[in-house]
Amino acid sequence: MPTYLDFESRIETIQNDIESAKARRDEYAVETLEADLEKEVQKTYSSLNDYQKLHLARHPDRPYSLDYIKIILHQGYEIHGDRAFHDDGAMVCFVGMIGDVKCMVIGEQKGRGTKEKLKRNFGMPNPEGYRKALRVVKMAEKFNLPVLMLIDTPGAYPGLGAEERGQSEAIARNLFEFSSCRVPMVSIVIGEGGSGGALAIGVADRLAMMRYSVFSVISPEGCSAILWNDPQKAEQATKAMKITPADLLEHKLIDAVLDEPLIGAHRNRAVSAEIIKNYFLESVRELRELTFDEMLEKRYQRLVSVGAYAE
Repeated sequence: MPTYLDFESRIETIQNDIESAKARRDEYAVETLEADLEKEVQKTYSSLNDYQKLHLARHPDRPYSLDYIKIILHQGYEIHGDRAFHDDGAMVCFVGMIGDVKCMVIGEQKGRGTKEKLKRNFGMPNPEGYRKALRVVKMAEKFNLPVLMLIDTPGAYPGLGAEERGQSEAIARNLFEFSSCRVPMVSIVIGEGGSGGALAIGVADRLAMMRYSVFSVISPEGCSAILWNDPQKAEQATKAMKITPADLLEHKLIDAVLDEPLIGAHRNRAVSAEIIKNYFLESVRELRELTFDEMLEKRYQRLVSVGAYAE
């Protein structure tokens, strides 16, 4: 059964009425209710506030990296391990084909259900996850394969073991190495983009966000706890932090907003996956028209322009 958020209560009611009408085989009622549903969807989703968009980014039914990979990647083969410690389940890596382009795909994976969430560490990578991603990017560079990175994490894992194994160094190493990698690199925020955990696979030639995704230096709950000593002010923090795609695009921190279905990617995974696929293929086509030096120069200029300020 689909999961509905608080602001979707009217949509849930109409959808239940539609199911009841279908069970009665009342075609007129179904037709009328479907028209009402379309109007309600337009009304509800055209006026979402930032906090509601945050809830959509965290929606339990929202597609995760593996959901998209299974749809858009064919002839895929998973790559495991960082060749130093172990295989981090929160970071998944594949080689395969997207369309007619052979590529590497890296994604942060949250997992569903208790067992899967524990395996994936709730989508919070350890240092070995970032080192696995770096190993895959270096492999892509060796074989001249473009890289697609799917960002979806509340943040890098802050546990004692992660810090002992060099969490901050692993993230910093990725930022350094990815900035000069000589293959086209495309990053897309598909859900949450949390702090350094997102930045570690966010250094790319193109950085895009899905319509209902967020990208921030800290979670709104963490921000409200630090600034006001009150985690209950998360909604106020969400508005103040400007973490939605529209805000980030306005400040030139991202390159594009991908228009997933108005009612959310979780309602139509196939269409959302096709949008990601098309953006990646188009970006790769444009980047391959550049020489390696031109591509790296544009990437460098894009990175150093972040946070630029002028009187």
